[in-house]
Amino acid sequence: MRMKSQYVFVIAVTAVIVVYFIVRSLFGSAPHLAQAKPKDTAAGPPMVQAKLIPEVIRPYEVVVRGRTQATRTVVVRSETAGVVAQTPVLQGTYVKQGQVLCRLAVDARQAALDQAHAAQQSAALAQQQNDELAKKGYRSPTQVLQGQANLDAAKAAVRSAEIALAQVNIKAPFNGVFDQRAAEIGTYLSAGQACGTMIEIDPMLIVGDVPETEAAAVKVGAPASAKLIDGQTIMGRIRYVAHDADPQTRTYHLEVTAPNKGLAVRSGLSAELHVGTGSGPSHLVPTSALVLDSAGRQGVRYVQPDGRVAFAAIRVVEETPQGLWVTGLSGPVQLITVGQSYVADGQKVQVAQAR
Repeated sequence: MRMKSQYVFVIAVTAVIVVYFIVRSLFGSAPHLAQAKPKDTAAGPPMVQAKLIPEVIRPYEVVVRGRTQATRTVVVRSETAGVVAQTPVLQGTYVKQGQVLCRLAVDARQAALDQAHAAQQSAALAQQQNDELAKKGYRSPTQVLQGQANLDAAKAAVRSAEIALAQVNIKAPFNGVFDQRAAEIGTYLSAGQACGTMIEIDPMLIVGDVPETEAAAVKVGAPASAKLIDGQTIMGRIRYVAHDADPQTRTYHLEVTAPNKGLAVRSGLSAELHVGTGSGPSHLVPTSALVLDSAGRQGVRYVQPDGRVAFAAIRVVEETPQGLWVTGLSGPVQLITVGQSYVADGQKVQVAQAR
């Protein structure tokens, strides 16, 4: 059966089109492929941003948490027994050394003193008579010595009675604040019971604990300042640094003494203690520039003059809103501020200045 001419024509056209695309796919795309050969993709040194950080000579400080504390705290106790008759000082009042805090009832103490004075006068008259009779030969040396012993005993009795009478006045042992009264009028105090508590807060102590890594830099007599929780700042000097560490915290106790004129600073306030440890070179670096090396040390990466990366372990000496003052770098350095976590020590880098 013969095919119609129109079918033959369609089949021929289709065959031509198919052959065209086959030939084009085999030969026509070659120039395009030749143009699309991979380019040399060898990458250059990585790009980082760096900032020139100058070296600055500035004071070094150790910063520790602390608190204010009274220089002395003493519970003032009665030396004799008796009933409290007067409390002339209000608690919280500043008092001078020797001022009466509590006064006990005199009771028979004055009478005992009067009796001792009378006995002393009698012994003195007897001894005077012994001396006169001894000159005439009517008293032996032994009798004269016995009379003198009686007189000495009478004088001692007077002194004892005077002390017992004076002990009714319980006095301040030093200048300070009568912080707490423990006895009221009518309270019976035995010997050794408390009248109240005295504290000395001028000068004031600021105490804290220094980490073992910083203890060697802290010296007695070094200047120190304390920023208190109420906003006040007081200046002083170190008076004591422990030589034995606390076994629990591995820290060393520190005491700073500071003037407290007008008693403006109270005991027990939280404080941030800044202790001077000398001066030396420091660099101000942004907090974001810190990295850790493979050993876990905290530090920064910088670019050396030959364009290679180096790592420097640093120690933070002060934190400020502008950044961290650190030691461990030398001279001006090109500090890497962007890309420091993606480069390795000794790697060659391209540097763009940080904005």
